[in-house]
Amino acid sequence: MITYKTAGVNKEEGYKSVGLIKDMVKRTYSKNVLTELGSFGALYELGKYDNPVLVSGTDGVGTKLKIAFELNKYDTIGIDCVAMCVNDILCHGAKPLFFLDYLACGKLDADVAAQIVSGVTEGCLQSYAALVGGETAEMPGFYQPGEYDIAGFAVGVVEKAQVITGDKIREGDSIIALSSSGFHSNGFSLVRRLVTDFKAEFNGAPIGEQLLIPTKIYVKPVLAVLEKYTVNGMAHITGGGLYENVPRIIPDGLCASIDTTKIESLPIFNLIEKLGVAREEMFGTFNMGVGFILVVNPKLVDGIIQVLAEHGESARVIGRITQGNDKICLN
Repeated sequence: MITYKTAGVNKEEGYKSVGLIKDMVKRTYSKNVLTELGSFGALYELGKYDNPVLVSGTDGVGTKLKIAFELNKYDTIGIDCVAMCVNDILCHGAKPLFFLDYLACGKLDADVAAQIVSGVTEGCLQSYAALVGGETAEMPGFYQPGEYDIAGFAVGVVEKAQVITGDKIREGDSIIALSSSGFHSNGFSLVRRLVTDFKAEFNGAPIGEQLLIPTKIYVKPVLAVLEKYTVNGMAHITGGGLYENVPRIIPDGLCASIDTTKIESLPIFNLIEKLGVAREEMFGTFNMGVGFILVVNPKLVDGIIQVLAEHGESARVIGRITQGNDKICLN
């Protein structure tokens, strides 16, 4: 007789996976989480807000996963998954509340799944989010053996009066850049065309390990800024770099004039450029060392940078808002 197991799905491995992750997931819970892992749905008590607005975002890790497969290293890509979601909703001033993940594979390995979820847990702890549930899908014949895909979904909350959209950005505002940790989770299809040996040494370590440095999560330092200062606009610098992401928040008739000499790029970007990528393509694909930006009144710059520094975040002014129709200009 044929069984689900002989068809390629091992339910026992799934049960083992849940057992391995249950305790680490509980570490992310707050008093607002009303259900345990394993319920049909997660219950989350919103708490006291005057006029709450829920902000949601979903994303994945992309082909950065290929490097994790090559190096058999899975403990950081979960951080990437959380970061890509919570950094997006942060742009509207939202504090993350909870997170759900979706993990798909051809053949489930409970130990690998536990490593991935350990990264998701760490990302949630870095962003105040409770990991309230998720789905692990074992799909034999759909994914290649040893390959996984992961995506996530985050929900945050902000008072309606404090929602940030960029509509308050004005001429003369300063643009503050928060440093990235590397490529984050964007542009890896191009990176993998240029870097084929992930065990080759670069700056004293295998280049694959440097490429797997997880996406920086900006939630705690930025929320600390929002507690003290007014921020007119924020952008998460993901795929498409500054060229695509900054204009999303710039009102018509204004332009983000950015001085690229003020951007502190990382050696890994210089390597990729030397391997044959034009400068404009670099800025149009990668974050180039800028992971997140704040647009603020220039009178607030010193105080905001001080708050960011107190939370371990390196930041600097890289430009200002001028009149113009192009939304962004890189000099």
